[in-house]
Amino acid sequence: MTPHDVLAEAVLSTKMLLARYLAGFTDDTRTAQGPGLPNHVAWNLGHLALTLHRVAEKLDGKSLPAGDISTAPTGARPTAFHSESIAFGSKPVGDAAVYPSLARCTEIYNAACDRLAAAVRAAPESKLTESVKWGNGESPLWMLVLRMVFHNGFHTGQIADLRRALGFKSIFA
Repeated sequence: MTPHDVLAEAVLSTKMLLARYLAGFTDDTRTAQGPGLPNHVAWNLGHLALTLHRVAEKLDGKSLPAGDISTAPTGARPTAFHSESIAFGSKPVGDAAVYPSLARCTEIYNAACDRLAAAVRAAPESKLTESVKWGNGESPLWMLVLRMVFHNGFHTGQIADLRRALGFKSIFA
């Protein structure tokens, strides 16, 4: 297994790890927020997808997939996320009509993981070691890919907190 494969598989592993915490959520609860918690499942899945795509852009040079993440408002019952509604610093809303269905949210997240993994596998080593600006700092792209694994885990933790706040049973029961 090459270092490219290790990075790609780390990203892909987050699909299954996060999916376990979606058990019990429905289209009716995908935008439910617990008291004092910062977001909901639909926002988390969209936010993670957007962030994964932004890193993939730095590797493959392709823009956001408009069918999954739109830069224009998407209207009621969208099949894509509106980028500004899930970007860093955005405020999730409880209106379910603003977000895709739970199945579509999950599909978009999974596709973003797949894209980043494919971009990592296809990138020459010189690209992965290239330093890029991200937020207020810079890091080599390979490190940014690892950061996405952590980022996905961080937001999976928020979903775990949300599960407890909403009274869902443990995924380990």
